[in-house]
Amino acid sequence: MNTPCYSVAMDLGVCQLRHFSISFLSSLLGTESSPVLLDNSSSGASVVAIDNKIEQAMDLVKSHLMYAVREEVEVLKEQIKELIERNSQLEQENTLLKKLASPEQMAQFQAQVQTGSPPAPTQAPVPQPSGPAQPASHNSGPSA
Repeated sequence: MNTPCYSVAMDLGVCQLRHFSISFLSSLLGTESSPVLLDNSSSGASVVAIDNKIEQAMDLVKSHLMYAVREEVEVLKEQIKELIERNSQLEQENTLLKKLASPEQMAQFQAQVQTGSPPAPTQAPVPQPSGPAQPASHNSGPSA
């Protein structure tokens, strides 16, 4: 029985399985110890029935695989959507931080990026008094 084989992997697998089942059935039915002896017309019907069952099984496998792939695609689409939203938020935050950073901070950041060193821990600047520091007076008595 010559059946055409296709280049698609699934179709090729069906074709190979069909040839295997036909040869297996032929060897099984061809042995003398086999209790089942069929004439040519019924063995042809058996082969067609087996081919149909194989085709149904392969269709079932194919539909399950397609369903699983579709589910995975939906999960990945959702992850991509979330990552795009997160990327947008981070870009907005980055833009805001660049606007708020002083030129000295930006220069320090650029230097760190170029050298590949981790950012140094920053300390909050200590507020300096706006006027000259006045010494504390030590008066021991009431002032007049």
